[in-house]
Parts: sequence; C-alpha cells; structure tokens
Amino acid sequence: MGGYTLGDVSRICGVTRRRLRYWQRTQLLEARRRGRGTFEFGDLVSVRRLVTLLEQGVPLSHIRRSVESLRERLPDVDRPLGALQVWHEGSGRVVLRHQGRLLEPDGQLVLDLAAAPRAAAGQVATLGAARAGSESLREAQARRAAEDWFEQGCRLDSDRATFAEAIEAYERALEVDPEFADAYCNLGTVLYNQDRKAKARACFERALEIEPDHLEANLNLAALLEEAGRNESALRHYKRALETEPLCADTHVSLALLYEKLSLSRTAQQHWRRYLQLDPGGAWADVARRHLAR
Repeated sequence: MGGYTLGDVSRICGVTRRRLRYWQRTQLLEARRRGRGTFEFGDLVSVRRLVTLLEQGVPLSHIRRSVESLRERLPDVDRPLGALQVWHEGSGRVVLRHQGRLLEPDGQLVLDLAAAPRAAAGQVATLGAARAGSESLREAQARRAAEDWFEQGCRLDSDRATFAEAIEAYERALEVDPEFADAYCNLGTVLYNQDRKAKARACFERALEIEPDHLEANLNLAALLEEAGRNESALRHYKRALETEPLCADTHVSLALLYEKLSLSRTAQQHWRRYLQLDPGGAWADVARRHLAR
C-alpha cells in the first residue's frame, strides 16, 4: 500500500510542512518508512491528535513528556501520540485507554475521574522526569518553556495579522534558549514575510551557526541569496539542504528552478523527475511535468 508524503499530511491536517518537520526532527512524530510514502494512516491520526491536544490548551512540552514516558513505560502502545486524550476539559492533564483501563502516561491507573481538575497540575508536571537525566531541573524547565513559546509562535506565524505576536513568541523562546536553531529559523521566516530581509538573513545565518545542517535554514537562506542574485552561494546552501535530507521534495523544486535559471536544463530535469517521484500530487507537479515535456 502507498503511504502519505509530508505534503499530503500538511494538506490533510492543515499543518505547515516546517512545523511537521520540527515534530519529526525532535522525534515527536516517528515516520515508519522512507521514500515517497513516508507516513501511514496511523501517522495522520497521530498528527490530528497532536493538533487537537494543542488546541485544547495542552502545552507541547507536556505532550512530549507524555509520549516519552509512554515509550519508556508502555512500549507495547504502537503510536503513543495518537493514543493520548485530555482527561478533563481545561485540566491540561492527558490520559490514554490501554487494555480497557484508563491510565496516565507514566502507567498509573486512573480511578477517580472527579478528582481530575484538583490533581492535574502536579501530576502532569512530573511526567518525563527521567528524561531530564543529567540536566538540572532548571535547565529542563527552561528547555520546555522555550519549546512552548516556540509552539505558540508556530500557531501564529501563518497569519499576517498575528505576525507581531509570533515574533514576540519566538523572541521569548530565544531569551530562554539562545541556542534554539528552529526558533531563529522561524523568526527569520516571519521577518522575511514582513520584508525585513536583512534581519531575516541574520536569523537564518544564526540558525546555521548553531546547526549547520538545518534544512529549512539552508533553504531559506538560499532563497534570500538567490533573490539577491548570488546564485552560486544559493546553490551551495540548496546542496547542503539536499545532503541533509535527500527526500525533501521542496529542495528538489528549488534546485530545479535555479538550474533552469542558470540554463542547465538537463540538470534541472533530474530534480524535476525526483520531485515527481517524491510528491506526484504536489503543488509543483504540473510545472515539473511541463518542464520534462519540453
């Protein structure tokens, strides 16, 4: 059976590709296979459940700690993210039903449903304590706070009306964690969309100082450089992105377009073909086919 591409998941679940890639990169989402059909139907369920939990006000850091606790304590749960649900509306506490029993992610049996609102804060805060490992409690809390600010930025950065709030959220994340490459990259994207290109470029460059193989930062910086007429520098970053993730359809589109601009049509066709293999129903599919038909 065929699977779903990242583009498919983005369209079906209404989540941006870069947000999905972040969840993948930080192992919140685990694709079961490689190639065109990276995601299965169960992965779609997990993404939708994650979006629902976030919309219900559960912080991403709580969701992540719950998933990690399930992976450690209940490894027989196939897709732990898709199994989670909010126990009591507004409580922020998550549970799952496993083998006919209602459990907390740490494996503790839930008995008194009426006590949920009173117990929620303390119990949820303890999830994933083992994961902190050698980190100090303060470092672990800071990391979780940065991720929650980051996720808030992700919810706000697709609408021009909330760009200012998204910028503030990403800046708050970076105040807490100055080495948060994803926050720099997303902040740069919002700044670029406000036509603040110099500041956007500085953000992408900072992200790459922290994480040289950062996919989106390489792609975004390459696009800025290409826009400025610095095609060779742009090509270098596109190629770095391709080395980082050879199966990213967006990278093949960017390379194909740049090679077309450089009058290297034969090389461009290689990337158009690869794009169609990876995402035959994607937004650039018709363009790719037209180029290949020439």
